[in-house]
Amino acid sequence: MGLYQNRIVVKVGTSTLTNEVGKNDLRIFDKLAFVLSDIQNMGYEVVLVSSGAIAVGRNKLNMKERPASMRMKQAAAAVGQCSIMYLYDRFFEHYDKTIAQILLNADDIEQEEKRENLTNTFNALLEMGIIPVVNENDSVSYTEIESEERLFGDNDMLSAVVAVLCRANQLVILSDINGFYDSDPRLHPNAKLINRIESIDESVYSLAGGAGSRRGTGGMKTKLQAASLATSQGIDTIVTNGKKPASLYEIVKGKNVGTLFVGKGKKV
Repeated sequence: MGLYQNRIVVKVGTSTLTNEVGKNDLRIFDKLAFVLSDIQNMGYEVVLVSSGAIAVGRNKLNMKERPASMRMKQAAAAVGQCSIMYLYDRFFEHYDKTIAQILLNADDIEQEEKRENLTNTFNALLEMGIIPVVNENDSVSYTEIESEERLFGDNDMLSAVVAVLCRANQLVILSDINGFYDSDPRLHPNAKLINRIESIDESVYSLAGGAGSRRGTGGMKTKLQAASLATSQGIDTIVTNGKKPASLYEIVKGKNVGTLFVGKGKKV
């Protein structure tokens, strides 16, 4: 079956949802809800994949530092899931939209029956005009919190898996930089943004560098892995700056924003 041409998956990371001192960036929550609601009003079906449960939970619990032990990380995630969904519900409701929460584990993706049920749930919600908000179930899953080679990588890979499950036409990964560069722009002021990548090969991975920002866990490597999965299924993948949610308007119009990884089989 083909892709839904009007279906878009948007992934937002912890570093976008928090400010420089690690507190919740309410302006971004509001802007993101506004733009996604407006895009849905334009006729698009929208899925939001959101990180940030541990960071938001930490703020709710007034923790000065990111929790170190597994049990405290999972406790923060459990508190944070309530808080982050409250924030999304409040802001999306302001724009007359209904959201739904979907929490996933790796098992939910790997088991065929669960995967089929997930696909059916996504389709039902989208058909009703509801915006699904998806996250890894950190409160019960330890592998994503502790593993050096995370399956979902701060939900970058999760967003690609969701895009494939939903047969979305586009995946947009909102990052803390403007896109994919030929070197780390935070270390090299002369780094150049690469606007379009037709094929993700070893030469592209060699440019990815190491870990990402200090508030999230996903680096550019995980974004490349996510783009590789999505594009292999024909899904255009865009990496761009999450602090500028309005760029989504340009993206759905096909304008040049951030870095476009071209879906397999799409016109060059």
